[in-house]
Amino acid sequence: MPITGPETLLYEKKDRIVTITINRPERMNALSFELMQRLNEAWVRFRDEEDAWVCILTAVGDRAFSAGADLKDEAERTAKGIPRPKVPQFYGVECWKPKIAAINGLALAGGFLLAMDSDIRIGAEHAELGITEARWNMMARWVAPLTRYFTLGHALEIALWGDGRISAQRGYEMGFINRVVPGGKLMDEAMSWAERMLSLAPRAVRYFKETIYRGHAMTFEEGVAFANALQQNLAGMEDSIEGPKAFAEKRRPQFKNR
Repeated sequence: MPITGPETLLYEKKDRIVTITINRPERMNALSFELMQRLNEAWVRFRDEEDAWVCILTAVGDRAFSAGADLKDEAERTAKGIPRPKVPQFYGVECWKPKIAAINGLALAGGFLLAMDSDIRIGAEHAELGITEARWNMMARWVAPLTRYFTLGHALEIALWGDGRISAQRGYEMGFINRVVPGGKLMDEAMSWAERMLSLAPRAVRYFKETIYRGHAMTFEEGVAFANALQQNLAGMEDSIEGPKAFAEKRRPQFKNR
């Protein structure tokens, strides 16, 4: 398996479903600077492709979803006197299409962040998650919104006590993981979620996602006003005609995002 090069991140699209696969199992699918850049490009590609409606992010093997930043890669760069590059935006690329994380093993530090950056998280039974930066006197700058996903106590448990990991089942109990399945059924479960998305109106789905995420920084009244504004954009769409028509005819709607 490659350590560097284009094969470290695989991008496949089939029937409007994109699967992005981290392919560095020899390094526990750790995030080198190169891989971060490839992830950035993949997210932008998914966002901009008109016929891509939903994405699954996963990794090769059953040991690690991602063990976080590739510290070995950084050490090798330092030993060779290679300047540390600016960290590419491998998460948080503004995209209102739904993203599913199929967590096939360890999701630590930056790997935890990739899971957090997804909308739905499916965990293999053996998967473990954690924010481990405190072990190495490092700071995870991205923990500020952690209480969007956890209660305050759970957020502090995960971030402050970084010497431990939580199981996928514990993550489910905390409300972070949506489903826990046997490892051999992980991709089947993730694909089932993705396929269900194809029967829904893509523009409405994206507006729901945008409203929910942006609503964290709004009052209730502001959130309702924002949702009403987006609702107006649906008026006149072909899909807005197709939806009620399909309901009346008792058939599955054929949405085109038009």
